[in-house]
Amino acid sequence: MKRFVQSITTALLVAVLAVGLAGCTKEGPAEKAGKKIDKAIEKAGEQIEKVGEKVQDAVRK
Repeated sequence: MKRFVQSITTALLVAVLAVGLAGCTKEGPAEKAGKKIDKAIEKAGEQIEKVGEKVQDAVRK
């Protein structure tokens, strides 16, 4: 009986892992939108940094 329960547990674990890994391969619309938002925020941060540097340069002069 113990061997049967162990076999069932192993089979369930393998099935859960297979489904979990299969779900990670495709990128859905939410993930794509999230990446676009991340890139936009990163670009905005870079622009703000450039403006800040220009302000510092102007203040120093």
